[in-house]
Amino acid sequence: MPDDFGTMVNQSYSTPPKYSEIQAGVPEDFADIRTLGDLLSINYKLIDSKEQLRKNLISKMRSGEPRYPGIIGFDDDVIPALDRAILSKHDVFLVGQIGQAKTKIVQTIAETLLSPIPIIRNSLTNDCPLELPQEELISLLEDKEVTKQNPTFHISPESSDQIRDDKLDTAIEWVNGKNRFKYVLATPDISVKDLVGYLDAIKVAKKGIEMYKIDSYSPGQLMQAKHGIFCIDELPVLDPRKQVALLSVLQEGRFTTGSYPVIFEPKITFFATANPIDYTHSGKVIEPLYDRLKSHIHTHYPNSLIDEMMIILQEAKVSNSLILSPILSTLTKIIQKTRCNSQVNQERGVSVRLGVHGLELLVGEAERTRSISHSLLAVPRISDLHCLTQVAKFEISEMDDTIENRHKLFSNIINESIKETCIEFLGEQSTETLNTIKQEFGENMFPISQKMLWVNGQTSLKNQIDKFPNLKKLVDSKMEDIQNLQTQLLEKISSNRISTNSLKIDENSHSEISALLVEMILEGLCWTEPKTLDRREAGYAAS
Repeated sequence: MPDDFGTMVNQSYSTPPKYSEIQAGVPEDFADIRTLGDLLSINYKLIDSKEQLRKNLISKMRSGEPRYPGIIGFDDDVIPALDRAILSKHDVFLVGQIGQAKTKIVQTIAETLLSPIPIIRNSLTNDCPLELPQEELISLLEDKEVTKQNPTFHISPESSDQIRDDKLDTAIEWVNGKNRFKYVLATPDISVKDLVGYLDAIKVAKKGIEMYKIDSYSPGQLMQAKHGIFCIDELPVLDPRKQVALLSVLQEGRFTTGSYPVIFEPKITFFATANPIDYTHSGKVIEPLYDRLKSHIHTHYPNSLIDEMMIILQEAKVSNSLILSPILSTLTKIIQKTRCNSQVNQERGVSVRLGVHGLELLVGEAERTRSISHSLLAVPRISDLHCLTQVAKFEISEMDDTIENRHKLFSNIINESIKETCIEFLGEQSTETLNTIKQEFGENMFPISQKMLWVNGQTSLKNQIDKFPNLKKLVDSKMEDIQNLQTQLLEKISSNRISTNSLKIDENSHSEISALLVEMILEGLCWTEPKTLDRREAGYAAS
């Protein structure tokens, strides 16, 4: 039997693989490979994480498959930079303001470009048995004392025990990239031990082992990410001593810890992120670490309204609802105007999450004011938009950054965005049309409120507009326009594999669309030249 083990291992290690790959290092029938014996029989070869990323990226580039699904607005700059970095096997530093998808980029790379690998079942450090040198694996299979050729950690003592006990039947499982992605948020309470591991006194007491034997080691985040991606968010927050702990991993691919006479090789691809205000102004990344993060890639906010819209629709978690194009357009204008406002602290940034959380809030407001009590589909309207002050998460730089000042500034931005949307949607109207609408108002008022429905008794919007035939004619003429806008939005969104359920108009949507149209037309008529209507507390009246 010993000769059989030795022959089998030596032949497997020295012979080319017997399988075709469906991804880098993944046999086509990998789901059927469940034991150490299965791995040895096909001469399995483990590919390191950087090579996996490179090969799988090349494969996707050749096939035209999405390389970074869900990453929007970076096609011309960030994605080419990522491609170059991965093809060059670089560790990467992503620099950008809050809400620029830095962490999402790294997570997407892990899920999309890392291949599944075989590890000994339940291994905390992703132990692949074929990482062991041939002689060490043979010794474990033959249940002999292992004579280490060098003090390098290959697999954990627990995994070694499994091989001793189960031999070729040692169970293995295939672990995908998502489960080999380790995310660490740099906070002041992160310790060096959290990163590199520590001597576990409980293990020492329970197992009766010597304190400085490897059996007492509990792995840190770096070793738990072995063969995967390690991402440290907000790197400058780490103090220099902790950054030094990462330096040897980047410089040599290895580290030591405490008094262990052992070299640890996590074999990871390293990503770090930082906000520009910390990265450039504070200078908190130590120079050697800064230098060894080979590729520095700068992210940015969406450059166009449609990119911002797609991100919002992709990320927002909303209940059953209908999101109409003018509302989504106004929401994105609000965000981009806030980013350009001179009174907003642009160094801190205005996150895309403002739009994501804002859409969720708008749907919640439509439910609160109308849909729940009347069993209607939640359809946000212009009158709902001022609830967005609840997600005004930015800093003011030109005046005192108080809640009152922030809400006042944001309300002005909301009003300006509503004005632009409504004027644009109203379009050019003849002087005759505007005059006839103004004349039919006379001394009459068009009462309107956020809670008012299209059909709901005497005070419904339908009953109100029936008293203004020329206004009704204008509103009716715009129904086709809003449907066309919705169709165009659907075409743009669906081409990017984003769910369009909340954008589809059906036969039950007519009343809510009509209500939105009335609000938009009335608001637009307040900004015509010459002015047609005035908005007052109780509703709209002739100017």
